[in-house]
Amino acid sequence: MERKKIAIVGTGLIGGSLAIQLHEKKLSSRLIGVDASEENANKALELELVDEILPLDEAVSQADVIVLSVPVDVMMTVLPGILDNIEKQIVLDLGSTKSQLIEIIKSHPRRGRYVATHPMWGTEYSGPQAAVRGAYENKAVIICNQEESDADAVEWVKYMYKKIGMHLLEMEAAAHDLHAAYVSHISHITSFALANTVLEKEKEDSAIFEMASAGFESTVRLAKSNPAMWVPIFMQNRTNVLDVLNEHIEQLKRFRNSLSKGDEEELKQLIGEANKIKRIIK
Repeated sequence: MERKKIAIVGTGLIGGSLAIQLHEKKLSSRLIGVDASEENANKALELELVDEILPLDEAVSQADVIVLSVPVDVMMTVLPGILDNIEKQIVLDLGSTKSQLIEIIKSHPRRGRYVATHPMWGTEYSGPQAAVRGAYENKAVIICNQEESDADAVEWVKYMYKKIGMHLLEMEAAAHDLHAAYVSHISHITSFALANTVLEKEKEDSAIFEMASAGFESTVRLAKSNPAMWVPIFMQNRTNVLDVLNEHIEQLKRFRNSLSKGDEEELKQLIGEANKIKRIIK
């Protein structure tokens, strides 16, 4: 396929990392950056993640493909406006929730030009300076409700993701949001809560720094994630997040009760049950 002029709306970690691979895999003839933050826009140019920075309306009119990599609450406003102003351009998003976004544009006359996707990758860092080379290689990407998108748009989006080394999964939006709550969103809430617990109980910063093991660091690293990104995700997917959070709280209660009773056998059983995850994650 021929290279396309691609606009990246949101040049931070996710969009910036994609931009690197679009360059390297020769998918783009030109990369246009769009960012509400002047600081991020300047940094994306400085790091050569994009070739130029333009206002959103100019970028949309000039691009063949528009990639939305902004917080999911911002997408709710931006996506309908973009669809209002395109003809045959392809629009895709990289957001972590799908049902509400798909719902608000389901009757739009240009709905078919939009492809809903979620690349399953991210870090706790943010901004263009956090962009990572090769970030998406050997990771999964979920394409939601593809039957509602035009065949040529889906074809190019799949081609792009395969070219940057991702493997494709297809899923209905509601199922995606449910599974994302189980395997992604609860991990962040748990990390935020653990960080708050340690900060509340351990008043000596130096003790946390000196004594924190690799296990603690890997568990709590997500607590450094940007609230501007994660609050909208939790709110849009709150029904599913509450469901898994309630189950998580019940599991914590089981551990607490076994410790309260001094029941070693019950503790051993609980840890043994958890060890079954080794069947799935090596």
